[in-house]
Amino acid sequence: MAWRSTGSTNAELIQNMAKKGIITSDRVVAAMTKVNRAHYVLHANAAYEDSPQPIGHGATISAPHMHAHAAQNLLPFLKPGARVLDVGSGSGYLAAVFYHLIQDPADPKNAEGKVVGIEHIPELVEWSIENLRKDRLGPAVDEGKIKMIVGDGRKGSPEDGPFDVIHVGAAAPTLPAALVEQLACPGRMFIPVGTYMQQILQVDKDESGNVTEIPLLDVMYVPLTDRDKQI
Repeated sequence: MAWRSTGSTNAELIQNMAKKGIITSDRVVAAMTKVNRAHYVLHANAAYEDSPQPIGHGATISAPHMHAHAAQNLLPFLKPGARVLDVGSGSGYLAAVFYHLIQDPADPKNAEGKVVGIEHIPELVEWSIENLRKDRLGPAVDEGKIKMIVGDGRKGSPEDGPFDVIHVGAAAPTLPAALVEQLACPGRMFIPVGTYMQQILQVDKDESGNVTEIPLLDVMYVPLTDRDKQI
């Protein structure tokens, strides 16, 4: 079971998920190993538990196995130079993972690749930037390769798009049209949709702009809503 992937260290947590088949790609193992979850939670002593945890302001950081599912699903589009949008970026954890996944070992400067995290709670945006700096990603933030902004994630960030990958970390009642519009051709979105009954949808847009939706698994996420309702 996913929650049995808990480890005593970051590396052990990730290796446990790999042993259980939650992570099947060496690229995902390498990227998640580079991101120390202890920098992105409120209580470092519980950082490597495979469970969601509150991070304040009515928000949570998803369980590691859900981050792993997202990274695995989006991996075909997480190529060097890709543009990524993380909606409901929270503590910045998954933005960091995505950043490592779009790096080109042959071109470390990777001028084109970019990760944009959007979060409607200013305090979380400020905290996420602090977390990224603690995790040795300050240069990427300073160079604009990781951009954390305050905004309504349901509307995306059209000025930074189109995006090869969109990840949504909270459940929308219906598929947000603005996010589908900002998805590149081709591109993929990983998004929980629903209210009482929620499903992760894989939303693919092909080269011609045709959109398909594939349900992946049943989940329970916090709602994708505005700041006042969340708090």
